[in-house]
Amino acid sequence: MVDLETTKHEAKSTIYRDDNHAPVTSVLPDGDIPISDHALSADESVLAALGYKQEFKREFSLWTTFCVSFAVLGLLPSFASTMYYGMGYAGTGGMVWGWLIAMVFIQCVAMSMAELCSAMPTSGGLYYAAAVLAPPGYGPLAAWITGWSNWIGQVTSAPSVDYALAAMILAAGSISNPDYVPTDYQVYLLTVLILIIHTAISSMPTKWVANFNSWGSTFNILALIIAIITIPAGTSNVPKFTPASQVWSTILNGTDYPDGVAILMSFVGVIWTMSGYDSPFHLSEECSNANIASPRAITLTSATGGLFGWFLQLVVAYTVTDIDAVMNSDLGQPWASYLLQVLPQKTAMAILAITIVCGFSMGQGCMVAASRVTYAYARDDCFPYSNIWKQVNPHTKTPVNAVIINGILGILMCLLIFGGSVSIGALFSIGAIAQFVAFAIPIAIRVFIVGNRFRRGPWHLGKFSKPVGAMGASFVLLMVPILCLPSGTGADLTPDLMNWTCLVYGAPMLAVMVWWVVDARKWFKGPKVNVEHMLYGREDEETQKSDVIDGVLPVGAEERPTLEGKADESEKVVDGSS
Repeated sequence: MVDLETTKHEAKSTIYRDDNHAPVTSVLPDGDIPISDHALSADESVLAALGYKQEFKREFSLWTTFCVSFAVLGLLPSFASTMYYGMGYAGTGGMVWGWLIAMVFIQCVAMSMAELCSAMPTSGGLYYAAAVLAPPGYGPLAAWITGWSNWIGQVTSAPSVDYALAAMILAAGSISNPDYVPTDYQVYLLTVLILIIHTAISSMPTKWVANFNSWGSTFNILALIIAIITIPAGTSNVPKFTPASQVWSTILNGTDYPDGVAILMSFVGVIWTMSGYDSPFHLSEECSNANIASPRAITLTSATGGLFGWFLQLVVAYTVTDIDAVMNSDLGQPWASYLLQVLPQKTAMAILAITIVCGFSMGQGCMVAASRVTYAYARDDCFPYSNIWKQVNPHTKTPVNAVIINGILGILMCLLIFGGSVSIGALFSIGAIAQFVAFAIPIAIRVFIVGNRFRRGPWHLGKFSKPVGAMGASFVLLMVPILCLPSGTGADLTPDLMNWTCLVYGAPMLAVMVWWVVDARKWFKGPKVNVEHMLYGREDEETQKSDVIDGVLPVGAEERPTLEGKADESEKVVDGSS
């Protein structure tokens, strides 16, 4: 005679305890098994344990996921867009040393994030992780802060990239026709056009988007290699290269602060450039073998981007001859000015052209990643009118409404162009600070609060997990105030030189916190579970003890989440104790 309780436990083990795809952080109380009209795949089982039904097609692989995140990184256009911060703040010495120093800590952040992704591969990403890992009762607040900060960083990424792209296109026009001087109105209209195109492409079916980004990322890699080889080979400088002793030791301080602070301030370019490696986290619900492939894509993106980015820094540092002329050129685009300074005009235009193509691919990747974040947060009713933004288009199987609202918000944000270069430049600083604050919150909770109770996934750092996470979180804590510093002080600090990041990022975050205190804390309870399930009842003490894996008690094993209301069992909520 078959033992019913044994059968139930084995069924649950089959769905949730597969050796190769074990969901390490389940929000389902013991005994919950999702009802499905088909046998759950390994990825569907993992997602069900996290509390969500499979709604997207899993047509992303490790390679195509890496392609999206590398496209979001967009090393060549990113460097072209942020030369003002690296070279302008600290000169060649700050560029080469600053990138190396920053990359050590950025890699720590990336690897710690990859651990979280392996444990919780859902499009909610860091927001979901913060809710699950936070102490009981604080999950909704941790998710609220993390989610809004991450969303602000994501939603500003495509507009900032597309603005820089428009500026490069018009700078190319100025090179061809020296009498042509782009106006703010023309820059804005071109930026809007690019945003509309990116919105349309991001609304296509998943497979089309994946293929587009695959080709775009491949071109990004080839273009970067071409630039790294062509610039030193084709330079018209005499002598060709600046002596190494001068390159590595010259700190051309463009701020009113000591050299050390100036180097730290130059990190904004590195941080903004390297802030796209979280994209695989947000695409994990569309990726096969997500709890292994997605964290691998995160670390591969960060490591590859860091290495090739440093090579590009070296090339520019060894070939630039007049930093002041590059920074203050009438072209209004330092990268175009630099290329004209060191290369013949035709070669410079060719490099600028491939940078523009890369920038288009990068903006597209940013739009895709941002739309998935908007969808994930709307799914948990974070936004006004969330019922609209969380809809998945029945034909494309993509969150088209989320893409459209991001495109509209981007068009509105680009009105900062009419406030001058410093105003629109705030979008770059916002992207850096907002993303890294969101990255650091769940990592810090995992390292300093959860500790050894963290239930890791199949991809993890082992004994190095806590030290690496602590280094990453500490780096972010140091950089947040640094990223808000203006380049001038005292009498040199004028409104047009003020760093408006603290206002443009701080004001929305302050409004969000006020909203939390006044109203949101009453109804927002964190990520919502939307799986259909049936309750078998709590397991006995011996079964709960079997949840201990390798001697480590999983987070939440001692206190499973409760139903917020029995009337609708498909709307269960994580309250930070899972």
